[in-house]
Amino acid sequence: MRDRPARGNPQSPQSLQNARTARTARRDLRIACAGLAVALTVGAARTPEAGLDCPPAKEVAMELVASAENSTLDWRSQYQYIEDIGDGQGYTGGIIGFCSGTGDMLEVVTLYTRHKPANPLAPFLPALRKVNGTSSHAGLGDPFVKAWKAAAADEAFQAAQEEERDHVYFDPSVRRAKEDGLRTLGQFIYFDAIVMHGGGDDRNGFGSIRKNAMAKAKPPALGGDETTYLNAFLDARKDAIKRATVHGNTSRVDTEQRVFLNERNFTLEPPLRWKTYGDPYEIRNWPSPDAHHPARPGHRAD
Repeated sequence: MRDRPARGNPQSPQSLQNARTARTARRDLRIACAGLAVALTVGAARTPEAGLDCPPAKEVAMELVASAENSTLDWRSQYQYIEDIGDGQGYTGGIIGFCSGTGDMLEVVTLYTRHKPANPLAPFLPALRKVNGTSSHAGLGDPFVKAWKAAAADEAFQAAQEEERDHVYFDPSVRRAKEDGLRTLGQFIYFDAIVMHGGGDDRNGFGSIRKNAMAKAKPPALGGDETTYLNAFLDARKDAIKRATVHGNTSRVDTEQRVFLNERNFTLEPPLRWKTYGDPYEIRNWPSPDAHHPARPGHRAD
């Protein structure tokens, strides 16, 4: 299902500074997750203690998001996805729903071109700059759509999509959740909210959702109860979905995230069973660490 509220331009000066900070954090995280990767490789069943940003948990997070965004667990099949879903943000494409009207699609193509100057999307950079902030297709159209789909088989383009996802959506949400004292489930709840609503402070943005939740309950970092706070956050999220989308469907809260919270599964430990928009899904086991490599489109975790 592709129907989301306007999420604004994600590339604010603060988000760019956060991206630089995140690169250092990821280096430290690789060290923290090393023992986990070894344990999983030899078949040990162990929860990723470092949180959502350990590779197996991150893989689970992407499958959960894909179930709501694309009605599939195979999120790598979405590198090639692109269409105008009529939400006023131009084209929506790729693994996280980058938009030509909000700047993040432009950033993906810019990153791709920086790493591989001769690519099928590079000629469209001037047009992407012009349509940024609008719903226009001027200078894009079918040739751009075909070029996007052709580029999707290129590992450099896949890597650019993942880098933009991490810098703008994944890393900031996980960092904020850890600062609020939330475990893996709470980190995922923040990530999914930023994917759908954007990280801004507009009425339906992540900042406002969090503020509304904190008016009702304190996060653990401020001495609050984690379950109580996350329920308040999900209530505020539902209000934002109802205000900001045509369908007003809160399934990704009611029959996914609230299910895990009611089970008190704060570590997102598989097996996970949920529904999004009526479709049932299951993740039976932690995926192996090598499952997240961008060069392996079509791979699926159990």
